[in-house]
Amino acid sequence: MTTAPEIREPRSTSVTGRIAPQYQRAGGSKGQFEMAAWVFMRLSGIVLVVLIFGHLTVNLLVGEGVHGIDFGFVAGKWADPFWQFWDLAMLWLAMLHGTNGVRTIINDYAERDAVRFWLKVVLLAAAAIIVILGTLVIFTFDPCPHGVTTGLPDFCPAA
Repeated sequence: MTTAPEIREPRSTSVTGRIAPQYQRAGGSKGQFEMAAWVFMRLSGIVLVVLIFGHLTVNLLVGEGVHGIDFGFVAGKWADPFWQFWDLAMLWLAMLHGTNGVRTIINDYAERDAVRFWLKVVLLAAAAIIVILGTLVIFTFDPCPHGVTTGLPDFCPAA
């Protein structure tokens, strides 16, 4: 009686533990960038969870809750460099994290090179504008404008 010949799948590793040549990846700078982007997404996601829950806790659970959020609350918070840095880190990480995610989606779904290029240009321009404007707002915000004497928060010297 004859037996059927055994059909074997090609092995990804040989007996020596080396990867077979047909399964080895070619190294390149794009691969390193994509790996760094992948690691950034994971790490920034963890940091963003801490930043966002800290933000929500301070704004919604401490003090009067959502009813206490007004111009004076934000002005008092941004008078402290700690909260300026906190909100700046949250802005930058959220924008970079989101931009990287949308960049990945563009790479996956935009089929033509020209369309992919222009979508990324628009994405990066929008992200840069939002980050620049947000940073300017955080650092140039003046809760006590000069020359105004009415309607100022209690911590302003003219009030």
